[in-house]
Amino acid sequence: MNNLFNKSDVSEILARIDKLTPTSQAQWGKMNVGQMLAHLNTALETALGLNSPKRLFIGRILGPFVKANYLSEKPLSKNAPTDKFYIYTDNRDFEHEKIKCIDLVKQFFDGGASKCTTNPHSFFGNLTPDEWALSQWKHFDHHLRQFGV
Repeated sequence: MNNLFNKSDVSEILARIDKLTPTSQAQWGKMNVGQMLAHLNTALETALGLNSPKRLFIGRILGPFVKANYLSEKPLSKNAPTDKFYIYTDNRDFEHEKIKCIDLVKQFFDGGASKCTTNPHSFFGNLTPDEWALSQWKHFDHHLRQFGV
């Protein structure tokens, strides 16, 4: 399965990010392209241990039951609920967020498993480094498809 520890998968994700422009339009959802990049950046910072959102009560209950489906090859569904920690409603500087996104993807890949967080995911709980790499690839793929790249 694709993941952000695989060089060719990372190259493909970076190429898709590069295709984004300030005028890229969402095919679903409420975020504009700058907000989407900020959202991805914050999620990748979580995987790197640079932030640590609190566990959600509902995640403690439902997370273990849906984790396997989330980590499967099935693409993420459109308009899924999002933890408020990862929601941006203000206007974001597109170029800043894009540069940061590219840097974070490279940082995650270069750091490998040893730089992955040991903190639990806010919904799914404990993830291995390989699960973080897989889930981040799926998350990026989901939102890049959202913006047609």
